[in-house]
Amino acid sequence: MAARFSGVLQLTDLDDFIAPSQECIKPVKVDKKPGKSAAKIRIEADGSYFQVNQDGEAQKLEKAKINLNDCLACSGCITSAESVLVRQQSHQEFCNVLALNKAAGPQEQRLLVVSVSPQSRASLAAASRLGLLDTAQRLSSFLRNLGVHYVFDTTFSRNFSLLESQQEFVRRFHRQADDKKALPMLASACPGWICYAEKTHGSFIIPHISTTKSPQQVMGSLVKGYFAEQKHLPPDRIYHVTVMPCYDKKLEASRPDFFNQEYQTRDVDCVITTGEVLKLLEQEGVSLSDVDPAPLDTLLGGAAGELSTHPGGGSGGYLEHIFKRSARELFGIHVDSIHYKPLRNKDLQEVTLERDGEVLLHFALAYGFRNIQNLVQKLKRGKCPYHYVEVMACPSGCLNGGGQIKLEGQSSKEELQQVERLYESLRAEIPEENQAVRELYQHWLGGWGSERAQAVLHTQYHAVERTNSALSIKW
Repeated sequence: MAARFSGVLQLTDLDDFIAPSQECIKPVKVDKKPGKSAAKIRIEADGSYFQVNQDGEAQKLEKAKINLNDCLACSGCITSAESVLVRQQSHQEFCNVLALNKAAGPQEQRLLVVSVSPQSRASLAAASRLGLLDTAQRLSSFLRNLGVHYVFDTTFSRNFSLLESQQEFVRRFHRQADDKKALPMLASACPGWICYAEKTHGSFIIPHISTTKSPQQVMGSLVKGYFAEQKHLPPDRIYHVTVMPCYDKKLEASRPDFFNQEYQTRDVDCVITTGEVLKLLEQEGVSLSDVDPAPLDTLLGGAAGELSTHPGGGSGGYLEHIFKRSARELFGIHVDSIHYKPLRNKDLQEVTLERDGEVLLHFALAYGFRNIQNLVQKLKRGKCPYHYVEVMACPSGCLNGGGQIKLEGQSSKEELQQVERLYESLRAEIPEENQAVRELYQHWLGGWGSERAQAVLHTQYHAVERTNSALSIKW
């Protein structure tokens, strides 16, 4: 969908290549025997490799398998000209689990849960020429027909991400005099940005990144935590799939931080993109318009009568939510609407809160790696004026993710505008006024700002050690 998408992991025909920066290789142990000189490699007709030493002895070499945990997010290995077999993060793996679950006995069956992102739903609605509610109900019905038991909406889990981000910003604002890296706080919902930050800027940038989990991973915690408890099931008896607009979400779900060691299960077992949902429909020989609608599930039980969204754009509305609540909590100023000031391009805009000529809050959004790199350089020079930045790897944000559906006969701009119109057509909700969210905070998380809320809704980041290679040398 994006003509200049610069995501970390890309499997479709998009212009995502930046430059090779680091070899993508999983180290393989090589047994070296003393007294042996260099061996030759022989490639057989079937593609297998043999090491042949000077004595003519041949030894078959094992193929190195690279999975998502080995990815260094270098943006230099997986381009539109290449592909990678992502074993545990594909619609085919999802189909395999569906088939195994149908064939399993009652004691071996797992509860299958799918959580759909609002960005993916908008892209599917545009492709199917349906309304958002109609799309959600028909998609829910289609997935149930495949063997899925529950279908949830990650708009619900985004409530927690917004509320936790808001509280975290206020805490950081209060301690900025004592902690030079408390501000600016940088958004953490985009895994492409997180991978880039960890690998490229490591310990310098990590203290600035919000520790709040993304909506995908909050939903993972809710499904494998709260929902599992309600169903009286251990987390490993639930298979949780998310539908996302972005391939980088596959990387996020594969992070060791989101793996339950006790039960040996991930919070999100499989991530499929919006485009992969379309493949599932094509595989079954149906379109969404052919499927009868079904009621929408809610995490606390019962059916949802309507859909809602959060104001502030198609990437989740983090800037708008944090800006409005912080203006009120920190300065007693009520902000009705936000006025964005475009800078170099539409993907770099800023917002200010002023009183008597004094700038109280200075926020920005930076989408796409061109703007992200400029933001980081300002930070390194000590010239970043912002208190908070909503950072997203994709130009134009999440609605323009690399996993979204390409519409035939439309330009990228027209396509994005149509998806945006659909996405913004829903009723906007205020996270702190959602009764279900309040109940979960009170009865399951132990209240606002509790230790349990911190443990369940927050995460950590890790600097990736860089290695020198021929690809990283500038000749």
